[in-house]
Amino acid sequence: MAKKLWEKAGTVNPEIEKFTVGKDRELDLMLAPYDILGSIAHSTMLRSIGMLTNEETESLHRELREIYTLTESGDFCIEEGVEDVHSQVELMLTRKLGDTGKKIHSGRSRNDQVLLDLKLFIRHELQQVCHDTKELFDRLIEKSNRHRNILMPGYTHLQVAMPSSFGLWFGAYAESLTDDMLFLKAAYCMCNRNPLGSAAGYGSSFPLDRSMTTNLMGFDSMNYNVVYAQMGRGKCERNVAYALAGVAGTLAKMAFDACLFNSQNFGFIKLPAECTTGSSIMPHKKNPDVFELLRAKCNRLQAIPTDITLIMNNLPSGYFRDLQIIKEVFLPAFEELKNCLSMAAYIIERIEVNEHILDDSRYDPMFSVEEVNRLAAEGLPFRDAYKKVGLDIEAGTFIADKEIHHTHEGSIGNLCNDSISTLMQSIYDSMNFEKAITAEKALLGRI
Repeated sequence: MAKKLWEKAGTVNPEIEKFTVGKDRELDLMLAPYDILGSIAHSTMLRSIGMLTNEETESLHRELREIYTLTESGDFCIEEGVEDVHSQVELMLTRKLGDTGKKIHSGRSRNDQVLLDLKLFIRHELQQVCHDTKELFDRLIEKSNRHRNILMPGYTHLQVAMPSSFGLWFGAYAESLTDDMLFLKAAYCMCNRNPLGSAAGYGSSFPLDRSMTTNLMGFDSMNYNVVYAQMGRGKCERNVAYALAGVAGTLAKMAFDACLFNSQNFGFIKLPAECTTGSSIMPHKKNPDVFELLRAKCNRLQAIPTDITLIMNNLPSGYFRDLQIIKEVFLPAFEELKNCLSMAAYIIERIEVNEHILDDSRYDPMFSVEEVNRLAAEGLPFRDAYKKVGLDIEAGTFIADKEIHHTHEGSIGNLCNDSISTLMQSIYDSMNFEKAITAEKALLGRI
């Protein structure tokens, strides 16, 4: 059995080891590619300060890149008895390179290694989440433009209120994602800072060149204060989780609307057949299971920031093992949200809208405000116009004028979708994902 990196004499009780390692080994598989990228950057820096020779560095890079290909093919594993991904990578290097493999830990602690792995992982996953969010946004804008002239009821208190449109409904969720993208950008900027060189949280006596590793990995800057770099563990995950929760909140609300509007009592939309399921005893049923599960999954995602807060909120500065548990709730969240975004984009693109909702006279009263405003514009005091229309509705003499010609900004006739799209694109472009992507390719020798 492989010895622990920290092990000196004696052995750990197997039950204690099982309890303390928990799910860390399986979760660390998600971090493996990033541990290798960090090791390539770190060894390059060690060469620059005379801690490694050119030959040692080249051999380390060669083996690290070989290990990286194993993570891509799914053949990388953490062996039984090996504590974590950091230990596994160092073990593999030592088997191949002997003492050279042991030198790679100079100037590092597992504390700053896991911080770095998490930040590189988060950075990569946020790129994917932003891309998928933008994809859903594009589907919503396209749907909004296509159905901009089809009216539907707007609701307050779940009561028919005023005229809305499918252009407004689809477009509302598109603009909501624009605000969510701002939070994703803040999360990306926060995680895109290099903690490597902070070691166990108090720096190293080696003359580490932290600016070099920052540039090599394509970070925007470093975490300058080494104590804060360690204090950022948990805080970074919590703030990123809030950004993910923002997107999830938009999806959950949209899913609720879709389930409601798809029901027979509303009949505003029709979901694609392949996205519904039937009943074992009721042959007429077409249940919106995908949207219902999407709603539940997204509501669960919105609880993750609270989970993380409760784990790390009462910890003083410095490292504590409590922080390990955050991985269990945090790392899987990205895949969950990406799946929800993908499903939402698929269904939104294929939703059919009812173009004849207003043929039903039950929706006539929603045009009452239009009539009140028309009378007020002609000179009748607003309160008198309001009273007249109200009495007409009660008497059953109100006749709805369903022709609406609003052109002011943000109204049914002027959705401002081009402005919303421009805003979304500017936020997305400002994150400059290419900088990080190019840096990682360079570390792997792929450019």
